[in-house]
Amino acid sequence: MYKVIEYEDIDKNIIDGPYCLIDVRSPSEYKLYTIPNSINIPILDDQERKIVGTAYVQEGPEKAIRLGMKIVSKKLPDIYDKVVELNKEYKKLIFFCARGGFRSKPLVALLSSLGISAIKLSGGYKKYRKYIIKVLPEIVKEIKFVVLYGNTGVGKTELLYFLKKEGMDVLDLEACANHRGSFFGSVGLGQQNSQKMFESLLYEALKNRKTNLVFIEGESKKIGKIFIPDYIFQAMEDGIHIRIDASLETRVNNIYKDYVKNNDWELILALEKLRKHIGDRNIDEYEELIKQSKYKKVIEDLMVKYYDPLYGHKKKNYQAVFKNENPAKTAKEIIKWANSLK
Repeated sequence: MYKVIEYEDIDKNIIDGPYCLIDVRSPSEYKLYTIPNSINIPILDDQERKIVGTAYVQEGPEKAIRLGMKIVSKKLPDIYDKVVELNKEYKKLIFFCARGGFRSKPLVALLSSLGISAIKLSGGYKKYRKYIIKVLPEIVKEIKFVVLYGNTGVGKTELLYFLKKEGMDVLDLEACANHRGSFFGSVGLGQQNSQKMFESLLYEALKNRKTNLVFIEGESKKIGKIFIPDYIFQAMEDGIHIRIDASLETRVNNIYKDYVKNNDWELILALEKLRKHIGDRNIDEYEELIKQSKYKKVIEDLMVKYYDPLYGHKKKNYQAVFKNENPAKTAKEIIKWANSLK
């Protein structure tokens, strides 16, 4: 026999000693979404999973299981070596697959029989996902968001960093999405997270908060291809709103620092998405300026002529306005102001 654990018990720390979550799904499944902080030890790689899946559909489960066993048997020594090393560091090893079935179940049974402290996560990723979908809205009901608004480049994301450094609770939506929003949002960041991974990271950030006052950056409903859940977006709308301002020079420097990283091709690709919005002539000019490394000219022009008119926050009733030329200093000013609300 082997042990089985509910994710809720892990979440509530009803587990003895340090543990490690191990995702045994294929690399592509793991890359798309997983339980945060888990590691991937795939039983089947992407191609093998496809072969076994085809056998399941065309020849039935018995044939598929037999084929899977044949493939996995050759990998067991390598898997065992990896697990043994992890077992030296962690008291409990918790394995999961998509639904807690054909992949994690036999592996946990085998490892348990060999003296490894292996535990199967009940219901796999699917049950974990169902759990956080239920619990995350309940968490958000307890939270009051302090929402930072301001034009492009005023340093809102950097302020979140310094607020967190000072011990405040922060939810960085752009970090969870791995996208900064806007047409340039993916520049320098690589592939954006999936919706499921985004929501898992939101959950991780909020469940570990120390208080119910959480700082967050004002965003539109959509960040790249990801949607902010309605209940979080509404909580932001109902939150405390403050505005961040900065000089044009500071804003240009902030954007330059965040986006220009020897990646002209990415910048030009992002500019192409703006062609229908600001015209061929402007885009052609900006692309030529990028080739000449005149990045700050392009940034300033885009701010003044496009981003500020389009995204300028004309919202009234900000409870406070802060000038941000030094984010470390501004963060302390915001904290002092927030403490005065109590």
